Amino acid sequence: CADQRYLGKISSRFDHQVKNVPNLPDVAITDFRDIHERRYIPDDEDHPIARRYCGAKVILSDGRSRDLWYLIESRMGFVGLGDNVEFCVSGFDRWYVYNGRCRVLQ
Repeated sequence: CADQRYLGKISSRFDHQVKNVPNLPDVAITDFRDIHERRYIPDDEDHPIARRYCGAKVILSDGRSRDLWYLIESRMGFVGLGDNVEFCVSGFDRWYVYNGRCRVLQ
């Protein structure tokens, strides 16, 4: 969960999100704290994709701390190369993609 590749993707995609989704404050992630794994589902016969559910606190450029929930899916990157990362920062899911309060990723 603490791999810089994933945290970098989250930061970059969060920057894109706050610049392109109406009515979100123009802030950036400045730090990740309390990074932890909440659940791990290994790949097996019933689950062809390994999934790692993670949580953390993010410190934003306005000084506020927010909950971050994210999911790392192995081999689900572009055309099956690399890993996919889905994330939700508490209070920034304006369109309820992750079912309000980021429930889908918890």
